[in-house]
Amino acid sequence: MTGARRRPTLLAAWCAVLAVLMSSCSSGAESGPSNTSTNKSASQQDSSNQQDSSKPNIVYVLTDDLSSNLVQYMPHVRKMQEEGASLSNFFVTDSLCCPSRSTILTGDFPHNTGVFTNTGDDGGYGAFMKNGNEKRCYAPKMQDAGYRTGFMGKYLNGYQPAEKKNGSKGYVPPGWDEWAVAGNGYPEFDYDLNENGTVRHYGKDPEDYLTDVISDKAGSFIDASAKEQKPFMLQLSPFTPHGPATPAPRDADSYPHLKAPRTEAYDRATEDAPQWQRELAPLTEKEQRKIDQNFAKRVRSVQAIDTMIGRLQEQLKAKGMADNTYFMFSSDNGFHMGEHRLRPGKQTAYDTDIKVPMTVTGPGVPAGTEVDALTQNTDLNPTFLDLAGVTPDADTDGQSFADLLRGKSAEDGREAVLIEHRRSASKKHDPDAGPEKAGNPPTYEAIRTPDELYVEYATGEREYYDLKADPLQLKNTADALSEERREQLHGALARLKACDGAEECKKAAQLDGT
Repeated sequence: MTGARRRPTLLAAWCAVLAVLMSSCSSGAESGPSNTSTNKSASQQDSSNQQDSSKPNIVYVLTDDLSSNLVQYMPHVRKMQEEGASLSNFFVTDSLCCPSRSTILTGDFPHNTGVFTNTGDDGGYGAFMKNGNEKRCYAPKMQDAGYRTGFMGKYLNGYQPAEKKNGSKGYVPPGWDEWAVAGNGYPEFDYDLNENGTVRHYGKDPEDYLTDVISDKAGSFIDASAKEQKPFMLQLSPFTPHGPATPAPRDADSYPHLKAPRTEAYDRATEDAPQWQRELAPLTEKEQRKIDQNFAKRVRSVQAIDTMIGRLQEQLKAKGMADNTYFMFSSDNGFHMGEHRLRPGKQTAYDTDIKVPMTVTGPGVPAGTEVDALTQNTDLNPTFLDLAGVTPDADTDGQSFADLLRGKSAEDGREAVLIEHRRSASKKHDPDAGPEKAGNPPTYEAIRTPDELYVEYATGEREYYDLKADPLQLKNTADALSEERREQLHGALARLKACDGAEECKKAAQLDGT
């Protein structure tokens, strides 16, 4: 009795299966051989979601305190240098976190952003907001142009994930589709992350390591952009190698015997140095051991950044998006460790601090090229917009270097770039505040030409270095300058530190002012 009831049920089931199979075959015959999604590889399926190639994607990795001597330990960045263009004369407007990052976001010099330090009335996130800089950021403009925008990692000194605005916590600045930003993320563990307005705490487990968390979120952002078939702009800002330079647990034992580079400038006093350097004693053995230990930690800490870069590049290739993506790597400032007898830090006008790596791969960028034109972090905002097909604002101080990336020569290129630094009045809540006798300079403005560095301090002192004869900037020859040359450099510096807008700043960057 039971068997008699099951037999028609099985027959009906087989008939249903047969009908489905026949329907599938019929559908395949109608659509032709191209309808083979069930046999596609994962990468082929991803390629079907490829965006409109008329608008390129941009991934910008901005590291924190990364000096040029760390790049040799980053194989994926070295590969970028082989496959793309390196801007060999790329400088920051100020070798300090918040002023530099404010410049990157807006394209303006510190004298126009009003952000000169990391804290207080003239610095940090507070000064950034007080001076209306959010309105000048590149993200809203790119969003208006149809881009998905993402920002992950470190924003500006003083910004907190639970930031309150208009009565609600978890403030996300305008222009960002994806926002994953920490406040005190320097330790890499035990931090809060603002995830699109929701604050989430991460602990001390290996999977909470901040750079890896950013990497995972970046991968998800790229996936979502591909599914929406929209071009994207993604800024990734890890906190390393800024101190304490915490490496990922998997990298904690790497490079066990590494020492800091001993260039000719290491533990060597500058001849005719300004007053702020004259009291610097030679490095003690203990200080040198500490420098070596910290340099090794910095190298270990950037391994996770390099891994992230490689991972995202492979993801872009798998999705068929790599050829339409500009991938950029740089730093907000450099870092000195014993040069000029300076204890570890930044903020000086020397190349160890103001000259940072800038490498770009992407469509139309010739492989293995070096761009030696003077470029600066003021140029990033207009370059992002230019690459996206958006006309940069005329009142932006920087100028796009997109054409330089494509192998074109600079027309009416700069003859000088501006560096302006203001000594902070307070060390409170400043992660970059150094010990009293570490060698932190007073307020200054400077210009860097292809072959010269000229500095004017608020104390009235001057520095001048002929970089052809003295590339490590060890002999100050300001007193030997001719009156004519001194006046020319002083005039160019005066024009640059007052300039406003692309045309005016471009003109000011010519030493004769024409």
